[in-house]
Amino acid sequence: MPIIVKNTTFPNLLDLLSPHSCRGCGRLGEPFCKCCKNNILKSHQNICSNCKKSNPTGLCLNCKNLPPIYVVSNRNGIVGSLIHDYKYHSVRALARPLAELLDISLPKTLPRNSILVPLPTATNHIRSRGLDHTYLIAKRLSKIRHIPVKRILLRNKNIVQVGATRKQRLLQAPSAYTLNSKTALNPNSTYILLDDVWTTGASIKAAVNILRRAGAQKTIIALLAYSD
Repeated sequence: MPIIVKNTTFPNLLDLLSPHSCRGCGRLGEPFCKCCKNNILKSHQNICSNCKKSNPTGLCLNCKNLPPIYVVSNRNGIVGSLIHDYKYHSVRALARPLAELLDISLPKTLPRNSILVPLPTATNHIRSRGLDHTYLIAKRLSKIRHIPVKRILLRNKNIVQVGATRKQRLLQAPSAYTLNSKTALNPNSTYILLDDVWTTGASIKAAVNILRRAGAQKTIIALLAYSD
């Protein structure tokens, strides 16, 4: 199998050879400085990504069919820019600050036996970008919260959502993922589904349904951003 140099080796060399600058204020030294991160956290207000109503407890009274949802910010702000640079410019160093933002946005105390479940990225996107963006953030968050990460969901190869219309996303979502046949779900565990952006919500809802059908009784949704 040929090694893809453009999006794996080259960005990593740039990360080593050139200093990072903060995506928020431009200060040299870090890809996202503590000051800018604190500014986001000070103004943080949890919103239900589905109905866009204030949702301080995570469990939305308007969307009773959904599990608790915790989200960092609107996609139109600096968080959206961080996600864009991280995913499409392969800035791996942004995985840590993004995981830290998720950490603060989630409840301080999570249920025992919690498991992080990143929504799987399409294989061709991993090859072209040089990273599995949701899995890498999940690994960072795992170290912060001391919660295991498991690849419980697998991505179907023929489903491509980047560039798809809202209608196409809604049609594709139910068949986008399958359950990993090597994984047995524990009804006593809490599964924390992690994704970067809630666009239509179709993908995350499909993932929740798959876990529930497989026996998961407790699920939580953790998101970096939501679209208006």
